Amino acid sequence: MRTALVIGTGLIGTSAAQALARRGVTVHLADHDPEQARTAAALGAGTSEAPDGPVDLCLVAVPPAHVAATLADAMRRGVARGYLDVASVKGGPRRDLESLGLDLTAYIGTHPMSGRERSGPLAASADLFEGRPWVLTPTRDTDTEVLNLALELVALCRAVPVVMDADAHDRAVALVSHMPHLVASMVAARLENAEETAVRLCGQGIRDVTRIAASDPRMWIDILSANPGPVADLLAEVAADLDEAVTALRGLQSADESKRQDGAAGVEGVLRRGNAGQARVPGKHGTAPTAYEIVAVLIDDQPGQLARIFADAERAGVNVEDVRIEHATGQQAGLVQLMVEPQAASGLAAALRERGWSLRQ
Repeated sequence: MRTALVIGTGLIGTSAAQALARRGVTVHLADHDPEQARTAAALGAGTSEAPDGPVDLCLVAVPPAHVAATLADAMRRGVARGYLDVASVKGGPRRDLESLGLDLTAYIGTHPMSGRERSGPLAASADLFEGRPWVLTPTRDTDTEVLNLALELVALCRAVPVVMDADAHDRAVALVSHMPHLVASMVAARLENAEETAVRLCGQGIRDVTRIAASDPRMWIDILSANPGPVADLLAEVAADLDEAVTALRGLQSADESKRQDGAAGVEGVLRRGNAGQARVPGKHGTAPTAYEIVAVLIDDQPGQLARIFADAERAGVNVEDVRIEHATGQQAGLVQLMVEPQAASGLAAALRERGWSLRQ
């Protein structure tokens, strides 16, 4: 791939353009807002000038509701040898294109499983897709050259290709992305009118659960409007679980010992099913989940503290597999949780104590 046209210079489009430009591809940028395309160009994503002729690949990164129309326009103008989109739903856009009577041999639907709470070109990063799954949904009609172009794009963005059927993809993202976003928003909504004294008690748990609720509602309306059925089906299942949990908790309030036992069993059932589901979430680099030991280090909120901890871990010969930071309420301090292999935990703890760090048991 030598040339590309990216239509839509938001977070995903600009990030992909930056990754391609960094690896020597001549990237042309287009957007319904020319100023946004110029911003992306200024960030190293390519040029906002139109290409002189057909490019190798046209990447459409617009909201799902506009994918089919944008692709149809580009295909009718013959702007590229191959076309793909990066919308978070795949079945609907392809059916829309089919209804327009277009030749879809030069098209493949794709979806990079990566993003941020922020949107727009200023939030973009050439490293956004590194190590992340990038779904490709070819059909029997997809031209081999177009599939190869898509695979080259994924490789240049340092992502991991995953081939799926379009409708299976839409059901999958409803489960792992769309439904969880709505649930996170519902939990976060409980905080809107909560007493300030209660909100001050927010810890890492509520931050983890509600983090994605900070995303742009307008963007999510576009996403959910393109995949409402599978998301509604999953929310109905969650609603049934909530009804059971409410009934079980009411039972725990009862003066009747039998009802309390039934309530306890019901709550335990929900928690154990949660354990079983969480255990299936892939671990580091998409491998099987690994149980790490946590070494918790107390730090002051000052520059260089994290760098010192990692440097001391390196001196101890320990690889930090993951890290989490919990900030103390009302204090310029926090707790850094270093996740390491179980056999390395005691050695790391001893090494950090020797270097003056305070650890929490």
